[in-house]
Amino acid sequence: MNALRNKVQLIGRLGQDPEIVTFADGNKMAKFSIATDDSYKDKNGQKVERAYWHNVVVKGGLVNVVENYIAKGQEIALEGKLTNRSWDDKDGNKRYITEILCNELLMLSK
Repeated sequence: MNALRNKVQLIGRLGQDPEIVTFADGNKMAKFSIATDDSYKDKNGQKVERAYWHNVVVKGGLVNVVENYIAKGQEIALEGKLTNRSWDDKDGNKRYITEILCNELLMLSK
């Protein structure tokens, strides 16, 4: 049996312009969120639409593509892996976030 793999593929629209972070060593990171949607019929037969938001992080050379060509509202397809991290907020509370570490990106709209 093959080992389980951590792979995510999504198609969605950017909720805001990407945030580009430049580190002291000159490396960059891009962060943004994309919305995907789903619909179903409830018990009364009414169509219910729902949006899901996904946090995305891009590192390496792909950041240049994000920085120069990706903007709010644009539809993209991406592939990556799920990551989790935690931090303490200003009040000392532990916070958690799940992000997609993107390694492939395809622009679907202009």
